[in-house]
Amino acid sequence: MKQLRIILLACVVLILLGCSNQQKSLTHEVALTADLIKNIKDENLEETIIEHIHIKMNEDFSNQEDVVRNLSNGQRAVYVTWIVEAEVNNGGFNQFYYNSSGQLGDLMQDSFRTIGATQFADLAGQAHLVYNGIKEELEKYNDGTVESFSKSYEGNPLNDFDDKFYKLYESEPLHQIKIKYIRDNVSEFVTE
Repeated sequence: MKQLRIILLACVVLILLGCSNQQKSLTHEVALTADLIKNIKDENLEETIIEHIHIKMNEDFSNQEDVVRNLSNGQRAVYVTWIVEAEVNNGGFNQFYYNSSGQLGDLMQDSFRTIGATQFADLAGQAHLVYNGIKEELEKYNDGTVESFSKSYEGNPLNDFDDKFYKLYESEPLHQIKIKYIRDNVSEFVTE
């Protein structure tokens, strides 16, 4: 019991000081309480939530979809918007759907809407409709090779949504929206 108190105290101190690298190693050992969440700096908050969700996943993320679909509404919204943002910023909506994260495509629109990013929600909904229309055609490129992945971009109507996504940051500061949502809905993120 004394050891747990020391770990909790150390984690709180590190979070308050903003030592994110040291925080990462302790994050796996500490439940997220309302008080802990309230004291995490904004620049570390989303990352901490994502790390606590990743704890539930297998090392190879093979259970990602099951874990995400069973999260609280708030956790799911933050995770899905985070993974969409990561994939689209790295390789566009085509990459999002090409990778296993695409299994979460049907959750995109509701997730963005949940956190209050309505323009992102509308765009994600449109992209998902287009994807559903070309899904079978894209499957022929899903053989795991870089060549096929590269070819999947050729003439792909999903490409049209990428620049629109990037431009939305000007009118909807996504990171700030997520932080506000987490702060306003702390109970959705408590893991104790």
